[in-house]
Amino acid sequence: MNMQELHVIAKSRGIRPEYMYKIELIRSIQLAEGNFDCFATAREGKCDQLDCRWRKDCFESAARS
Repeated sequence: MNMQELHVIAKSRGIRPEYMYKIELIRSIQLAEGNFDCFATAREGKCDQLDCRWRKDCFESAARS
């Protein structure tokens, strides 16, 4: 998901996305949606949040960090 799409989601949740990096922004959205703020923490490729909309991007981001 690109940053423009993330900004739209964030604003719809009452989050001001300016000056936030992608990981921070997604974690803020996760919290606003009532979920765990765990984006990019699945460093071993394991996650029990099977229905997470960020799942694919999360694993990719975790592998890079």
